[in-house]
Amino acid sequence: MNNINIFYPVQTGLRTCRTVEARRSDTVKTVLNGGGHPGRTPLREPDVPLRSTPVRIPIRTALIATGVLAGAVLCGASNTMPDGRPTPTGLEVPRWISLKSSEVRARGGPGLDYEILWEYRAAGLPVQVIAETRHWRKICDPDGAVAWIHRSVASGRRHVYNATPREIPIRAARDEDAAVRARLRPRSLVSIDDCEDGWCRVRAPKLRGWVAQGAVFGTQGRALCDAARPAGAARR
Repeated sequence: MNNINIFYPVQTGLRTCRTVEARRSDTVKTVLNGGGHPGRTPLREPDVPLRSTPVRIPIRTALIATGVLAGAVLCGASNTMPDGRPTPTGLEVPRWISLKSSEVRARGGPGLDYEILWEYRAAGLPVQVIAETRHWRKICDPDGAVAWIHRSVASGRRHVYNATPREIPIRAARDEDAAVRARLRPRSLVSIDDCEDGWCRVRAPKLRGWVAQGAVFGTQGRALCDAARPAGAARR
């Protein structure tokens, strides 16, 4: 295939004039030194000092275009919690959001007095809200882990994530036989506009295209984690 743009895990800027800028996360979560407790650093989580110095594992990044959609409404979503109570915000649950910062603390419950479980180091990472309080969101991440994050570090801007070990083709049209315009590399993010007929329209600088909806994380129409499950790593 000729003239195919590849989403490279670049450190700064474009690798070549034909490379589409993207963001890649080699490590989505990191842990803190001290007490053996995982940790996260928030964008604006209010008045929370770091318990200790985090282990900083490099994340290779570059800028990507960001969509400006509100949190996506899913099929079967409603403005009631899984236990039947109305959602405090009046928004639908489950719904999709993204992480606003490259340092987001995940907690064991909806409050600053709850233990820090780990820290997300991937701005733009799509996560699914499965329950909420007025100020906190209970989320399901690409690894199937459940945690609580403060609303200040959540964004309605939409992205999708390649959680597979394979490159995902970005096609010129909603068709498996359409020309491939780019490829989304494993553990990479790209902005999303909307989805229809099993395809999602994505965009990055100088690129518009379509990916199969079932190939990426961040578009599923059902709750991916049990809202009643305690916060913690995915069950194997």
